[in-house]
Amino acid sequence: MARRKGLIAQVLDARKQARKLQAQAEARQHREFVAEQRRQEAEADREARQADAAAKKAQAALAQEEARTKRLSDQAAAKAAREAAQRELAEERRQAAAARAKAQDAAGAQRAAEREVHARKIAEAEFRTEAIAAKVAAYGQLLLNRNRRTVNSTLELRAALTHGGPGAFVDRLQHLLAQSRYPEGLTGSAAAHYEPNSRELLIEYELPLQDAVPTVAAYRYTKANGMMPAPRKEPETKKLYSDLLARLTLRTVAETFDATTADMVESIVFNGYVSTKDRATGRAVRPLLISISAERQRFAEIELDEPELDPVLCLRSHLNAIVSPHPYDLEGVRPVMTFDLSKYKFVDEMDVVAGMDSRTDLLNLSPGEFEHLIRRLFEAVGLKSWVTQASKDEGVDGVAVNEDPIVGGLCIIQAKRYSKIVGLEAVHALAGVMEHKRAAKGVLVTTSWVGKASRDFATSNGRIEIIEGRNLKHMLREHLQLDVLIGLDKLPPGWNRSDLGQTTPS
Repeated sequence: MARRKGLIAQVLDARKQARKLQAQAEARQHREFVAEQRRQEAEADREARQADAAAKKAQAALAQEEARTKRLSDQAAAKAAREAAQRELAEERRQAAAARAKAQDAAGAQRAAEREVHARKIAEAEFRTEAIAAKVAAYGQLLLNRNRRTVNSTLELRAALTHGGPGAFVDRLQHLLAQSRYPEGLTGSAAAHYEPNSRELLIEYELPLQDAVPTVAAYRYTKANGMMPAPRKEPETKKLYSDLLARLTLRTVAETFDATTADMVESIVFNGYVSTKDRATGRAVRPLLISISAERQRFAEIELDEPELDPVLCLRSHLNAIVSPHPYDLEGVRPVMTFDLSKYKFVDEMDVVAGMDSRTDLLNLSPGEFEHLIRRLFEAVGLKSWVTQASKDEGVDGVAVNEDPIVGGLCIIQAKRYSKIVGLEAVHALAGVMEHKRAAKGVLVTTSWVGKASRDFATSNGRIEIIEGRNLKHMLREHLQLDVLIGLDKLPPGWNRSDLGQTTPS
């Protein structure tokens, strides 16, 4: 059993040994396998490292090549850029040089243009100044340059007067005066009225307004301020305007006298008006600036061509004209009217006052006695008065003249010895006679009264005075010490019995 156990043990040991050897062999194989794997892995790793190194080397070489290529490309690009920049800079320099040249040319052209504009503006200023000076000089030559050919029209005017009467004479004379040449801005517009019996000619002349005289004395141009007017001093402007009006007056009168003879025109009444607007009302007004009555012989004493002649002084001192003290301000004056009273037919004076008692009834006077009474009344007031003949007196019962040079003139009188109201037509007729006779004033004297329409018309006319019975009674008592009666059958509206000299009934 022991031997058998031993064999088993040996077998077992042999098996153990075999397994051990096998395990060792397997272990050795495993080690060898592991070592081979490691060797292979190492070889693979080495190869991989070599491949990676080769790849890196190739990559590095490629990178170097790319870098070299890029460097070369960059160098080429930089060179191209430098060349382009150089070309661009050269082009810019060329363009800048061209621009500078162009700018210099433009600046030169601009300076030349500015110099030309400056010179042209200076020339324009000089031209304007010369034009103003020429205009003022032309005004100063108005008398010297008057129409001297009017003397050749005397026969023509005489024929017009002979064959056509005063109307044709005036039309031809106005046409002749219109032929006179005036400086620009002056028209020489005139209208005329002729009285053949007195050989008196009335001229209404349209004088220029203040703007005919330049208020600018000169023009100056500077680059800084442009075109600058140099204003004329106000006293000089006003003096020039006064001188202009005086020269136009003397020139028109001279041309008229030259065109006519003494048997046609012995005296000229010249009234110079301006047409303007009243700044206070906006209405059209015609203030009278110059009024003159010139006798032919007196006017012939004037040396119109004398350069030292002062036209304004000539009008005021030699011809006794009424000249506006402030013509530039259009301050009007009253007209001077010198009338030849021989054109009216007067009756011998009658001293009607001496035959009147203190209680004479005016309605009991004859028309002639009443007219002479009115004449005496106007004389007592301070006027020279005459009574006209009853036939062909053209509605004029009497004339009165106020010789005051400022407010004077011819006054037409109509005397109405009425017992009833004086109608409006009588006032209209008086206005018509005043216009025809060129009278400064008209007075309607009546023993009765007028209506509201007559008073309104007289007020609007401005030159008609109405003396009603009660006012006449008061004036006779004040100026002639006559306390008269007015025997009206009817008491006028608004009157008292005392206005008629009657006692108020108890």
